[in-house]
Amino acid sequence: MNIRFFTVPNILTLSNLICGCLATLYALRFDDLQIAFALVVAAAVFDFLDGFSARLFHSYSELGKQLDSLSDMVSFGVAPSAVLLSIYQAAGGIGAWGFVVFVLAAFSALRLAKFNIDDSQTEEFEGMPTPACALFVTAAGYLYAAGLYDVRPLYVLIVALGLSWLLISPVRMFALKFHSYALKGNELRYGFVLLAVLALVVWQIVAIPFIILAYILVSVVRDLVCRAR
Repeated sequence: MNIRFFTVPNILTLSNLICGCLATLYALRFDDLQIAFALVVAAAVFDFLDGFSARLFHSYSELGKQLDSLSDMVSFGVAPSAVLLSIYQAAGGIGAWGFVVFVLAAFSALRLAKFNIDDSQTEEFEGMPTPACALFVTAAGYLYAAGLYDVRPLYVLIVALGLSWLLISPVRMFALKFHSYALKGNELRYGFVLLAVLALVVWQIVAIPFIILAYILVSVVRDLVCRAR
C-alpha cells in the first residue's frame, strides 16, 4: 500500500494536533488559559485549512480522514476538558469530582466517530460540532482568567455535562459550508456570519461564547421548526 504521510493537508492536520497538545499542556501545567485559548483557535484555523487544501489540491485520502479525527479529538476534546479542569480547580473545586469534566473528551470521541460513519452530515450537523464546543469552553476560560466573571465549581461540571449531551444530541445544526456564494439557500449562513463578525468587532473575545450560544439557540429553533413541518 502506497501511503503518503506528509502531504500539505496532513501537515496542516498535524499542526492542529500539536496546537491541541500544547493547549492541554498550558491549561494543566501552567494554568495559562489565555495561551490555551490562542492555541485552540490556531488548531481550529489549521482544521479549516486542511480541508480547504485537500479540496484545492484534490488530495483526499482515508489516512487524512482518520488523522483529522484523531487530531480533532486532542484539540477539541482533550484540550477543552483540560481548560474546564483548570477553571474548576481555580474556582476552589477540590477532590476527584473535577475529573468529571473529562466526560467532554469522551463524548467528543463519540461525536467524531459518529461523524465519520454518518453520510447525512454533509450539509448540516447532527449534534454540536467539536470545534464550536472547544471554542466556547476555551474562550470562556480566557475570560475567566482575565477576571471578567466568577464561577462556582458546580457550574463547571454542569457545563461539561450539558455540552457533552449537545455533542451527541439529535439536534440538527446548520453548517457554515458554502457550496455556492448565491444568497438564495445561504440566507441563514450569511446572516449569522455577518452578525458574528459585527459582534467580534465590537466586543472581541468577549463575544465568542455568546456567538456559540446564539449558534446553538438558532440551530435548536430551526430544528424544532423543521420537525414541526
